[in-house]
Formats: sequence, C-alpha cells, structure tokens
Amino acid sequence: MPSRRKSSGACLPSADGFATSLRGLEAFDELIRSRRTHKSFGPEPVPADTLDQLLELARWAPNHHRTNPWRFRVLGPETLGRLKEAAGPGEAPKLDRAPTLVLASAALSGDLEQDEEDLCAAASAIYAVLLAAHARGLGGYWRTPRVLRTKAGREAVGLPDGERFLGLIHLGTTRSRPPAPERAPLETYRFFLP
Repeated sequence: MPSRRKSSGACLPSADGFATSLRGLEAFDELIRSRRTHKSFGPEPVPADTLDQLLELARWAPNHHRTNPWRFRVLGPETLGRLKEAAGPGEAPKLDRAPTLVLASAALSGDLEQDEEDLCAAASAIYAVLLAAHARGLGGYWRTPRVLRTKAGREAVGLPDGERFLGLIHLGTTRSRPPAPERAPLETYRFFLP
C-alpha cells in the first residue's frame, strides 16, 4: 500500500510508495516557471553553509553509471583576481557582477558516449543548483565567459585537463525582478510518434 504524507492538499500515490501533494506539485511548477537569469546582485556573498546546501543537491542529478562527473569550484578573491587578469580589461568587469562565483565543470573519461552522458548530467546538476538558489530567494546567472575557454583562464582557476568547463554560476541576492521571457509554445517542440 502506498504511503501518504500528511498535507493540507490532496495526495497522489505513486508506484514507488511515495505520495505527492498537489500543492507541492503546483509550487514546484511555479518554482521552475519563476526562475530568472539575474545580472545585478547585492554585495553580500552567499554564506558557505548555503553554498554547501545548493551543491549537495547537485549530486542528485540524473547520472548514468553514477560517474558523478560534476565539479564545482567556489572562486575566492585570489582566484578571481587571476581570472580577471586573464580576461583582460574588456571582460573583467563582468566578473564583478555577483559576489559569489562558482565554476562548474564535468570530469570526462575520454569515452565519447560516456562523456556525452556526463556532460548532460553535469548540466542537470547546474540547473539543480540554480533552482535550489531560486527557492532560497537568491538570484543566479549561468554564464559561459570566453576567458574560461582559454589556456590562461583555465590556468587561473586551476581547471585540469580532462575537465570540460560548463559554466560560471553567478549567485547572490537579487536587485531586480526580471520579466518572464517569451518561450516557444509546447506545440513547437513536442511530437507524438506513431
């Protein structure tokens, strides 16, 4: 018999014995729909314990063969200084947008099929971090600055060979509430096959 969690809303039983609250589903749907990219942040860094909470959730991303390919490096002031130097005066100011920067990468094995799966798993882990940050009232921005695709940028942050840079996650308190961007309607990307 499926278990049911107590809630004020109706529960839906599932095959694995967990029950899901309709209210919880609505809140989760709204969390996904309301997350935005933020480019302006308050000056306070995200506390280390909050960062640990966000990055702990990343490990629950889907991951074929459980290779745990995601890597997250929280940039300190020395590392940020080296990265800004590698970026140059034209790009360095963009690295000051958020008080907390987390470099996200995927450790690769060299097997093309496994690497493709691991890149997708690491990207899912990044999205989990962004959603968890949003749920805690923080803003996030998944950037892919050019400097981190260069040898100088990789060296500045200690990114080893065998790891693919996926993003620089900007995190912090928000200063604005960006509007919802236009999204393609479901009918343009959902297909039923015979």
